[in-house]
Amino acid sequence: MTIDERIERLTERHEALAQSVEILRDTVHETSNAVTTLTLTVTTLMAELLPAVKDLVAVSRDHERRIAGLEGPA
Repeated sequence: MTIDERIERLTERHEALAQSVEILRDTVHETSNAVTTLTLTVTTLMAELLPAVKDLVAVSRDHERRIAGLEGPA
């Protein structure tokens, strides 16, 4: 194998590696955007869910007190 053939082979490998790195970069960027979007969605849903859970806890406690009042002392 001559020096020119080796250089050509290295050049081909370099180009293939550069393409792979570009594809990987684009994939990482897309994945990062998707994760950011999902994180914002989950954060929004949790912010909406928390007050509802707090209301359920309050209703549950009120219900327990009413039942305890109807049953009388144990």
